[in-house]
Amino acid sequence: MQDDLIARARTWLAEDPDPDTRDELAKLIDTGDAEELSARFAGTLQFGTAGLRGELGAGPMRMNRAVVIRAAAGLAAYLKKQGQGTGTVVIGYDARHKSADFARDTAAVMTGAGLRAAVLPRPLPTPVLAFAIRHLGAVAGIEVTASHNPPRDNGYKVYLGDGSQIVPPADAEIAAEIDAIASLHDVPRPDTGWETLDDTVLDAYLARTDAVLAPGSPRTARTVYTAMHGVGRDTLLAAFARAGFPTPVLVAAQADPDPDFPTVAFPNPEEPGAMDLSFAQARETDPDLIIANDPDADRCAVAVKDGDAWRMLRGDEVGSLLAAHLVRRGATGVFAESIVSSSLLGRIAEKAGLPYEETLTGFKWIARVDGLRYGYEEALGYCVDPEGVRDKDGITAALLITELASQLKEENRTLLDLLDDLAVEHGLHATDQLSVRVQDLSLIADAMRRLREQPPTELAGRAVTRAEDLTQGTDKLPPTDGLRYTLTGARVIVRPSGTEPKLKCYLEVVVPVAAHAGLPAAHAEAARTLAAIKHDLSAAAGI
Repeated sequence: MQDDLIARARTWLAEDPDPDTRDELAKLIDTGDAEELSARFAGTLQFGTAGLRGELGAGPMRMNRAVVIRAAAGLAAYLKKQGQGTGTVVIGYDARHKSADFARDTAAVMTGAGLRAAVLPRPLPTPVLAFAIRHLGAVAGIEVTASHNPPRDNGYKVYLGDGSQIVPPADAEIAAEIDAIASLHDVPRPDTGWETLDDTVLDAYLARTDAVLAPGSPRTARTVYTAMHGVGRDTLLAAFARAGFPTPVLVAAQADPDPDFPTVAFPNPEEPGAMDLSFAQARETDPDLIIANDPDADRCAVAVKDGDAWRMLRGDEVGSLLAAHLVRRGATGVFAESIVSSSLLGRIAEKAGLPYEETLTGFKWIARVDGLRYGYEEALGYCVDPEGVRDKDGITAALLITELASQLKEENRTLLDLLDDLAVEHGLHATDQLSVRVQDLSLIADAMRRLREQPPTELAGRAVTRAEDLTQGTDKLPPTDGLRYTLTGARVIVRPSGTEPKLKCYLEVVVPVAAHAGLPAAHAEAARTLAAIKHDLSAAAGI
């Protein structure tokens, strides 16, 4: 077994084009580190609907140039079989470690395969790449990013020519083409031949952001902004300047791209502590709201002053606020969200006489809803201009929420006031999440199996009136690894994360509210019920 492992490692080493990972792997071979080699060669990093994502390092179970070259070659082979072998593939990348290298390798592989490769001019937000696909008439797009994952991770997100991320069966068909590649020596990779785009595409994206805002709308709200060490700053500042908003006050320590993300444990606005520097900046400058992007700027977080303190709005709160704003502006078309997001969006759409759809998690599904006008997901993702970007977009979402804050400011009101109005009109929809990060992925499988074999019949003293195993699919949803429990006035969904080693449980409680005076009691009841559901669900799942 040891000899076979070393032999496979040496074969990989002979093909690895990156001196960094070659040195890393050679040392593991020389020292005979069987445990680490076994981890690196336990299989291959699986290509799926999230593309690729994993820790940087040598070997087939890590993100590296050899893995990326294989992925690019598999995608090129797939595109050829689709009759698109001479089309354009546009490539974007963020500022993470190795992102520029992975983008260049992808361009070389596409060029060698006979496709036209066009690379964005520098690290830019993922929404710019999603926009560029349709703007340039490309047959596919690739974004090299691990979004808000830890510093040692990187990833590879694939879009097809409609501007949306891949979904089945395309993911499996691409994966099969990747698996069919016998050797990297069989993959042509010329040194030149692709195009590096200029700022024309970025300018076109920024021009498209005009469509997000209502002509003549108030633009007075003052913001504090953090790019979370990512690539959002320059694009967001340009969009805000174009719109005529006050220049955002930057969180200086997080403004520049930095792949090590030195000020945060995880570069995700949802993680504890990630917004602390933004709150400190807001206490000094007293803005109307705080805006945060994640490192590739496809997500948008919002924080507001609540009494004397600043607090993050939940993704569901922002999603509902944006929906209400669009309804008030007379938007038409389908409002859509993933099944893990708050049911309040459905109530808002129904009251406005607008069509409403639920999808599986991920914008790869939301963006494909026919007639989509607005879509959101509770994990801080919002699609507010599907004609421009068929994906979540943290730049245009920031524009729209700042327009709403400006309009409310003119009325001497705040985002929290509008949330209160929505609660009285539709019931208080309170959401929370039980999220467990693991080192051992088998713990997630064990929890899911336990819940399937012994599903809870009661949570927080409320009977589970319906238990659904979503691996079977429904009349409206394709199969997925998830569980959904319906209770009286509450809902729970449990699923493994598609991008991180986490088990995620999404909780919602709906409390009727007769008038504004009843809101404090409704919030207290919702908090008690959510805490009890979280406790009981944790016990049922064994986590």
